[in-house]
Amino acid sequence: MAGTVWTATAHAITAVIGSGVLGLPWSVAQLGWVFGPIGLLGCAYVTYFTALLLTDCYRTPDGKRNHTYMDVAKSYLGFMLLTLHLGPKSVFICGITQYAMLWGSMIGYTVTALISMMAIKRTDCLHYKGPDAECNGSGNWFIFMFGLIEVVMSQFPNLEEITVVSWIAAAMSFAYSLIALYLSTSKLASNHRAQGTILGVKVGEFGVPMSTKIWQSFQAMGNIAFAYTYSMLLIEIQDTLKPVPPENETMRRSSLYGIGITTIFYVSVGCLGYAAFGNNAPGNIITGFQEPFWLIDLANIACIIHLIGAYQVFAQPLFAAYEEFLSKKYSKSPFFHKKYIVPLFSKTRVFQFTLSKIVLRSAFVVLTTIIAMMVPFFNAVVGLLGAIAFWPLTVYFPIAVYMARAHINKGEWRWLALNLLNVVALVVSLLAAAASIINIIEMLKHVVFFKTQL
Repeated sequence: MAGTVWTATAHAITAVIGSGVLGLPWSVAQLGWVFGPIGLLGCAYVTYFTALLLTDCYRTPDGKRNHTYMDVAKSYLGFMLLTLHLGPKSVFICGITQYAMLWGSMIGYTVTALISMMAIKRTDCLHYKGPDAECNGSGNWFIFMFGLIEVVMSQFPNLEEITVVSWIAAAMSFAYSLIALYLSTSKLASNHRAQGTILGVKVGEFGVPMSTKIWQSFQAMGNIAFAYTYSMLLIEIQDTLKPVPPENETMRRSSLYGIGITTIFYVSVGCLGYAAFGNNAPGNIITGFQEPFWLIDLANIACIIHLIGAYQVFAQPLFAAYEEFLSKKYSKSPFFHKKYIVPLFSKTRVFQFTLSKIVLRSAFVVLTTIIAMMVPFFNAVVGLLGAIAFWPLTVYFPIAVYMARAHINKGEWRWLALNLLNVVALVVSLLAAAASIINIIEMLKHVVFFKTQL
C-alpha cells in the first residue's frame, strides 16, 4: 500500500469524470437555468457527503482493513442486522449491484470510445468532402481495436499498479472538457448573448409534448446524479493508500479534491454549453461543432485515451473479486496458483502472471466487447444500471454502514436526516430508471444488432 493523496485523487478524478460530462449541456437544457445548476451542485454535495461517511468505515473499530466495498458491508452486518434488520442477502445485493454497475460501465465505455473513433472519421470526411458527403459507416473494426487494447491493459496486476494510467486518463478528461469549454465559449461569444430559458425545453406548439418534457427531465436528473457515481470505487481506491497518515484522512482530502475539480468542470461545461446552444443543446456537446475539425479530433482522441484508462479503473476491482473467489474455490489448481515469470527489459523488471489471469481477464474483455458490438446503444442500458445503482451504492449503503458504525439510534435527528436523504435519492433513482426504460424501448424499435453506425 504505497498510495498518496495525489494518486488517490487521480483515481477519483478518473472514476468520476467520464465522457458523460459532454452530455451535461443537454441535461441542463431539459431542466433550465434554475434546476439545472441546482442539480449539478446538489448531486456533487450528496456524493461528497456520502463519500465522507463511507471513508470513515474503511477500518473496523478494532483496526482491521476492509479491502472492498463488500467488505465494509460485511464488517458492519452484525450490528446492522440488529438495528436495521438487514442480513446476508443485503450484502449479496450490494455486491451484485456494485459489480453489475462496474461491468455495465465497461460496456458503456467501449461504446462511447467507439462513437468518438467514428466521430473522428466522420468529422474529417465532412471537412475534406463537404457537408453533404455520405460519411457514415460501420464501426466494428474500431470497437475491435479498443477491445484489443483493453485485453493488453487488463494484465496490469491491480488498481495500485495503474496510477500512471489514471494520471494520463485524468489529464485527458481535462483536455476534452477544456476543448468543449473553449468551443462553447466561442459560440456563446458569436451569439452575443446567452441562450436558454428559466425552465429549459419548452412545452407546447413551439416545444415538445408535456409527456416528453417530463420523461426527459427525469432522464436529465438521472444523468446528472449518475455522472457523480463514485462511492462504488471509493473503498478500492482507499485500499491503495499508505497507513500513515490514516487512510480516512487522506481519502477525505482526495475526495474533496477529486469531486471538487469534477464539479468545477461539470458546472462549467453544463452551463456554458447550455448558454451556447440553448434548448437545442446536442446529446454530446462536441457533436454540435464541425470546425475547427482538428480541434474536434483532438477532443475525441482525448476522450478515447481517457476511456481506455477509466475502463481499467472500473475493471480491476471486478477482476480482483472473481479471481479471489475462484482461487479460494480451487485452492490446489495450478491454473489459478502457479506463477510464471517473464523477464522484461532487465532482470529487476519482470512480468508475473498465472494462466487464469491471462485467460479469464482476456475472455472477460472479449465478452464485454462482443456485448458492446451486439447492442450498440448500450449507453442507454448503462443509464438504467446507473439509475438502479445510484441509490443503493452512492446513498443507501454508505448511510447504513455509517449509522451502524456510529451507533445512531432510530428517532434521533441524525437518523431522520439521513433517512430523508435516502428517500429523496430513491425517488430520483426510480424516476430516472423509468425514463431510461422508455428510452431503451424507443431505441429497440430502430436497432440493428452487430452493426454500429454513427
